[in-house]
Amino acid sequence: MEDTNTKTIDALNILLADYHMHYQKLRNFHWNITGSHFFELHVKFEELYEDAKLKIDEIAERILTLRGNPVSNFSSYLDLSNINESETTLVDQKMVAAILEDHKALLRQLKIVTKEAENVGDDGTLDITGTYIGELEKISWMLNAWNQRN
Repeated sequence: MEDTNTKTIDALNILLADYHMHYQKLRNFHWNITGSHFFELHVKFEELYEDAKLKIDEIAERILTLRGNPVSNFSSYLDLSNINESETTLVDQKMVAAILEDHKALLRQLKIVTKEAENVGDDGTLDITGTYIGELEKISWMLNAWNQRN
């Protein structure tokens, strides 16, 4: 099982790093949002980081299920992640735009994980990635709609 899942585990570890970076960015924005959209975005960012926190745990547990080792230190997250840190001084629209960019990176990595899982018939991982892709696409549509009105 370990040998056939190596590429899936590696791709999942990158996804885990991506979600950790995304999670911290959402916390950053939650703490540092100001202005006329404070109340709605403060709550939304908290909702998003709580969701990311659950996904982080699920991804790590999936890696363990596949008999791999989840990456678990921040230096590795910084090295592996497709997502960069963000400034704390961004205005609301720039924060939402940064989240949408993260979503694009997460979707790209999810598709890589999906491809690797398909190659070895890993239905458990495919179930997770399919759900995450659908959820990210929906929240991206909503955030994009919000950003267009402002």
